[in-house]
Amino acid sequence: MKELGIGIGWRPEIADAVEALPGVDWVEVVAENLCADHLPDSLRRLRARGATVVPHGVSLGLGGADRPDAGRLAALAQKAELLGAPLVTEHIAFVRAGGPLTATPLLEAGHLLPVPRTRDALDVLCENVRIAQDALPVPLALENIAALVAWPGEEMTEGQFLSELVERTGVRLLIDVANLHTNHVNRGEDPARALSELPVEAIAYVHVAGGLERDGVWHDTHAHPVAGPVLDILADLASRISPPGVLLERDDRFPPQEELAAELTAIRTTLAAARPRPLLIGAGARVSGGAMPVRVPAPAPPRRDASVVASAAGSRTADAARQRVGLAQAALLSALVAGTPAPEGFDVRRLGVQARALAAKRADVIAKVAPELPRILGDGYRPAFLAYARSRPMTDGYRHDALDFVEGLLVAGRPEDPRARRQLTDWWRDRAGLRPPGAGTRLVHRVRTALGRGRAA
Repeated sequence: MKELGIGIGWRPEIADAVEALPGVDWVEVVAENLCADHLPDSLRRLRARGATVVPHGVSLGLGGADRPDAGRLAALAQKAELLGAPLVTEHIAFVRAGGPLTATPLLEAGHLLPVPRTRDALDVLCENVRIAQDALPVPLALENIAALVAWPGEEMTEGQFLSELVERTGVRLLIDVANLHTNHVNRGEDPARALSELPVEAIAYVHVAGGLERDGVWHDTHAHPVAGPVLDILADLASRISPPGVLLERDDRFPPQEELAAELTAIRTTLAAARPRPLLIGAGARVSGGAMPVRVPAPAPPRRDASVVASAAGSRTADAARQRVGLAQAALLSALVAGTPAPEGFDVRRLGVQARALAAKRADVIAKVAPELPRILGDGYRPAFLAYARSRPMTDGYRHDALDFVEGLLVAGRPEDPRARRQLTDWWRDRAGLRPPGAGTRLVHRVRTALGRGRAA
């Protein structure tokens, strides 16, 4: 795997700072924020001076029950080729659930949700990874995610799950040490144990990011300084292997360039102080220093390899596993974004935390996708959007979500300020290509709302 060095997540808001930071060897860019045939000038300049650019996907949902969407895979492949990237990365997560597989409404999470660490989910993930690998022109690496909720009845630890995933697919790993810390605080999982169970030789690179703790819950915000415990986990990982690359992520509340430089310096200092420990190999041979240790895997426990399942029981068995995973994920996502009852075995309080976090994330993304809306609505934007999100799950991406939000406001005759309402009307008309809701539509909406409230009472 290519040695990447020290990098930082490229974002338009800090493009100038990223170009000016000393000692940045490479950058990572959110793949969905790139056009397939055009690069921002900042990325062109970085590439011209020899910096590697890696596309980082967030929307494939490889941990979901459905097979990967061919169009999304093709778009990711195009961006990898446009950037001349040595690899692409994605997440071990699901981002949507429902649809024909489960005969339930298709729902979008708007964020990354954890995959249950079960045999069914692993079988599904492995097949999805193989499909993605066949469609991509460069190697794929997958990231462990942060989680606020834990699935009941899990059959493996995170380290065991990732180790078997690598063994069965050959996929590389993107290890996020901030996410290991998040799962330690929120789910009681031991980062050291996870690292000890990982196939460290499969690590493509490492993420480092900031967050904060609130009411006993760690929020992986990417909007706060990197905490000491996260650097401690990085030091533990670096004592086991010299990672090919380490990258600082920042997605919001961007600090001055000097603060970003200081965080990169802290990462370099941590890596320099943590030399990889000599590892025993076979009958006592040792390696140390910067060489990549060779991991001698322990005998694997009996498992159902996807190919064995398919040959022994046919594709119907694999499809049945997909349906079981799909039903479980749809029930969880519906509870989080549509207010349906919590599935059995979940921590209801923690589901509430996750639901609020998803709604807040959705509001933040809409504010970036449609920055005119916070400007028009002012302080009323966020409460209005959160009220909308409680009753309207996202089903078709952020652009349609923004249109639906504004349409709902206009149908309800809001905002009360005539000037702001005219601005929203113009915004909606320009993007929807339709006439705004008239007085008759608004009256029908109000009657239906009143009748719905009466039935609920």
